[in-house]
Amino acid sequence: MTALLVKFLGFLLYANILLTGVLYVYLRNRRQFIRFQDGINIATMVGGFIAVICGVILIYQFPFHYVVVTIITTLIGIVVGACFGALFNLETLLTGYTHGMMMGLMSPMIGAAAKNSIAFLIFLELFFLTSLFIAFRFTGQRSETL
Repeated sequence: MTALLVKFLGFLLYANILLTGVLYVYLRNRRQFIRFQDGINIATMVGGFIAVICGVILIYQFPFHYVVVTIITTLIGIVVGACFGALFNLETLLTGYTHGMMMGLMSPMIGAAAKNSIAFLIFLELFFLTSLFIAFRFTGQRSETL
């Protein structure tokens, strides 16, 4: 049972990173239709959510490697937040960077406090997927109206 859960968590982590990459490519092609304020919202949302999801999944997989998980999660949040922010301008880059860093630092604590709760992980995943869907729909509607 435990080996199956670890494999499932690895697949879930991979799927989340893949979906984030797909959103990045999608937004890169439509960035001229997105305003500055919307770019800040997207950069903070994606950078923060991917850091939280990765932190919780990694602390579920490696519960005794707290420092390493925190460092990896912080770096993931920084890189993703900065990449999404860089799509728009330097201010959104800085906002995505700092938000990804803060969420990356806090997410292993959240995962450790959740104590391998599958219900909490499902809640986070549903919230993450809903947010990605909103970002897809928002940019699609924005490009149709302009």
